[in-house]
Amino acid sequence: MNHHHRKILHTLFAHPINNNISPKDVESIFGELGAEMNAVHSGKLHVALNGHSANFAHTHHSLPKEEVMQVRKFIETCGIDPERDYPLKP
Repeated sequence: MNHHHRKILHTLFAHPINNNISPKDVESIFGELGAEMNAVHSGKLHVALNGHSANFAHTHHSLPKEEVMQVRKFIETCGIDPERDYPLKP
């Protein structure tokens, strides 16, 4: 995972919650983590990672805070800790 992707991943877990995150950036993070993604006909993105799956709204605007919290929880459920697994390099 390159530095840009690491920064986005850490932005997802930042406090306070950042609501200026692009859905395309989140999709690229899922791809870097090895997730399988499929667009579902209901306008959602189905993501499968490490034996877990979830559906997320497939929007063209910045993610709302609730969606950021859902993405964060999903990544944690998949056993990924950004600080431990993908630390930002100085």
